[in-house]
Amino acid sequence: MKYPAYLNLGKKRFDKRIKKARTLLTNCRVCPRKCGVNRLEGERGFCKLGAKAMVSSHHLHFGEESCLVGRRGSGTIFFTRCNLACVYCQNYDISQLSIGAEVDAGELAQMMMELQSLGCHNINFVTPTSQVPQILEALPLAVERGLKIPLVYNTNAYDSIETLKLLDGIVDIYMPDAKYADDKVAQKYSAASDYFDIMKKAIREMHWQVGDLVVEDGIAKRGLLVRHLVLPNDLAGTQEVMKFLAAEISKNTFINIMDQYRPYWKASEYPELEGPITKEEYEEAVEMVKKWRLRLENE
Repeated sequence: MKYPAYLNLGKKRFDKRIKKARTLLTNCRVCPRKCGVNRLEGERGFCKLGAKAMVSSHHLHFGEESCLVGRRGSGTIFFTRCNLACVYCQNYDISQLSIGAEVDAGELAQMMMELQSLGCHNINFVTPTSQVPQILEALPLAVERGLKIPLVYNTNAYDSIETLKLLDGIVDIYMPDAKYADDKVAQKYSAASDYFDIMKKAIREMHWQVGDLVVEDGIAKRGLLVRHLVLPNDLAGTQEVMKFLAAEISKNTFINIMDQYRPYWKASEYPELEGPITKEEYEEAVEMVKKWRLRLENE
């Protein structure tokens, strides 16, 4: 079998996936919100996206996980908009204020090729959930032009199983952000009242597709890598998240415990989110990873 995985798919199977993905746009159910709008006709749902992909920027990124960055960087494509509405989003200008431009499949494919030409280790789709049909349409064009590096699906984990199944055998590395273990918290800060259940189902499907993370010579090639952003006052429910990963996914799951929370966007409107996390809060989260015998990404 060739790697990356998508090199094994073939044009007919790609076309079948693309056709099915486009039907999701006509009565939109690309993500768990299932807004029901016809995006192909210009109707907009929660994510405010239409028929075309919308991209904020694409460039080499050296601030991602070390196994993605390596020596030559991760080739990131930052998609505009999001299917969550996190009140503390550090990229709110992209996710909420729609900074970016619509691109067609050929232009998106060309972005991938430009990044590969710069020598990056992977193509890293950031916030791709609502734009999977557009990504699928662009990929065969990029493959025809010589794309041959792994694909990273960098997501908030509010993903539908129906859409994720279209990516089976295409995505090499899934990098979901396991954000919350409490749906009331998820609703208050991200407008997602069913987040924990959706997240668990999504990560199970991701792991079923790609398995544990495989790293060769310090570079991720395939598998699951989970991010967890520590929030003030344990609002992220770190212990429950780690318990789920250990009990229902794999003890070999790699976790990146992130300490970068800052009160961006509308966080100042919530007293419990007004300040950054403490050193002790971060260290407690790291201890939770060790308690459940999971693997820290940076060790």
